[in-house]
Amino acid sequence: MIKKFFLLIGISVCTGFLSKAGGFNSHQALAISIFLVSVLGTLLFWEFRLAFVFLGSSALLLTNTINLESLIKFASLDVILFLVGMMVLVALLKETGLFAWIVSLILRIRNLTANKFLVVICFISAVLSAMTSEVVSIIFMVAAILEICDYFEVDPVPFIIISVFATNIGSAATVLGNPIGILIATKAGLTFEDFIIKAFPISVVCLIAVIFIFKFWYRKNLAQLDEKIKELGANEILIKLISVPIERQLRIALFIFGVTLFFIALHHRLEILLHLESNTILLTIPLISAGVVMLWKWQRAREFIEKDVEWWTLLFFMLLFAQAGALHYTGATDTAAGYLAKVSGNNPVNLLVLIISVSAIGSSILDNVVLVTAFIPVIQSFKNIGFNLQPLWWALLFGGCLGGNITLVGSTANIVALGILEKERNIKLTFFRWFWIGLTVGIISIIITALILIIFPIYHV
Repeated sequence: MIKKFFLLIGISVCTGFLSKAGGFNSHQALAISIFLVSVLGTLLFWEFRLAFVFLGSSALLLTNTINLESLIKFASLDVILFLVGMMVLVALLKETGLFAWIVSLILRIRNLTANKFLVVICFISAVLSAMTSEVVSIIFMVAAILEICDYFEVDPVPFIIISVFATNIGSAATVLGNPIGILIATKAGLTFEDFIIKAFPISVVCLIAVIFIFKFWYRKNLAQLDEKIKELGANEILIKLISVPIERQLRIALFIFGVTLFFIALHHRLEILLHLESNTILLTIPLISAGVVMLWKWQRAREFIEKDVEWWTLLFFMLLFAQAGALHYTGATDTAAGYLAKVSGNNPVNLLVLIISVSAIGSSILDNVVLVTAFIPVIQSFKNIGFNLQPLWWALLFGGCLGGNITLVGSTANIVALGILEKERNIKLTFFRWFWIGLTVGIISIIITALILIIFPIYHV
């Protein structure tokens, strides 16, 4: 641990001096060094990540690199409150049994085959992720997959990998699927409608493409599952899975969730009608829903807030956002944007490819929230150079989500799924068992996305 700590300090100090020599001023170099300490500290000392952002943010204030008012502004409290509201709502859905009910309904398939099972888990993983979040989706999908694979006595690993990849792809389809979605939406002024019109189709195309990859890559596993289905039959396991009744509390929870989705979907139209600032309804409707939930479940209200809201993660996000904002505040991102524009030859297409490639590679190593947080102020700075930001925002979104499929630690959904697999079945995946299929899926889905973003004019307005 001591060696890692000195390595961290050494890298950050060297980065500061190199930044100064590369044309950044003292405050810019300091902001870059402190942000790098927080990012690398998260990688090397995961359990201490909150301590790093606390210390780093304090250092920015004490060195007058950023003032208090700007630090609070860049902390993106609007995003944090949105996530708090959604976490309370998801806690209610879990408590009332929504996800078990949804999975049980979808698994009511006649004449079940391995290919049908493959398509079902892909689309359900993607849809659940888009509607709730990648983490919630993968928890329930892994539980369902393990139960089914146990019954048919087949290896669950390929099907869990398939579900994780579909979850990450689906998480880019709406602002609800991934924290980077709401983060980009608020910074870029994108609406829920924008995601449905522009992001959702790309996710569907990528999902269909990777289903064919899965059918080829795991053809032996699918053939084995087909044999087991013929041998054991599917009726007994399906009867067990579909015996989840829909109760009164679940109906009420579904109503609240449905109303929330309705207002989120129409938020842009309502904001225009009511003359409200952009994304006001998008960011407040989860809080209103959470308030209704806490009034209804008042005995559990404190528990919803204290136990079901991930305060550790939200505080980390908030201060990391503030540190990224310091890069913008000092002008470091303007300089960085100039360098990237120069590397791309000031060509919009080259820049788009550069952004989606770097964000995908970075997300395969870093948490995508960390990477996107660092990139957002850089993207904003391209406006000063004369670039159209619209395709760049979508490139950043999909690079961050799709790149998470490349490695074991590429996204939170990956880590959660592997943790459950290890805990429940004592199965540990090797790096390369994941990497080769992850790299294949990652490269193909990123190429598809880049081509769509380049070819279709809708992504440039």
